[in-house]
Amino acid sequence: MSDPLAGDVGARKTIGYDRSVVLYTCPARTHGANAPLIAHPCGVAAQALDRAGHDYTVKTVGGFKNVPLSRRGKREEIIALTGQQDVPVLLLDDGTTVQGSGAIVAWAAGHSATAS
Repeated sequence: MSDPLAGDVGARKTIGYDRSVVLYTCPARTHGANAPLIAHPCGVAAQALDRAGHDYTVKTVGGFKNVPLSRRGKREEIIALTGQQDVPVLLLDDGTTVQGSGAIVAWAAGHSATAS
């Protein structure tokens, strides 16, 4: 199994992108990190990137995990990148991916953009 801090988690295939860091999220985007009962994974990932000082683009993919068939036909790009359809997914500027909020939080903590 790959080390999530190494930035190579789930690297499958490089597709066309503009060499910026991209955070793929569900339609909730970057909201919900501070929800009172259950923090939303996409918001948690975005908050970790913000705290580490990273510039990134948010790209929203369709559908929700707990709504049957809502993701059908809306997450081909995520599948091409990672082989699965769950978000959040962080696409790094070298084309590798980090999958899931926990792995993105760990990556951001270990790769501060503001570190000297």
